[in-house]
Amino acid sequence: MTKPADIRAKSDDQLSAMLLDLKREQFNLRFQRATGQNEGASRVRDVRRDIARVKTILAEKTISAGKV
Repeated sequence: MTKPADIRAKSDDQLSAMLLDLKREQFNLRFQRATGQNEGASRVRDVRRDIARVKTILAEKTISAGKV
């Protein structure tokens, strides 16, 4: 689980890369669960919440930059 302060310290490019990595991990975890290989069900929840954190902070940054 990533802390919001750590996420806010990153640049937009780093956040986009982090979001892509998290989505890949989420896909892999979903695939593991479908095939019965999933060891930690709590990791699915953590990844989903991290994705939400990154998306929220990206939205905050675009709003504060006046891009919207």
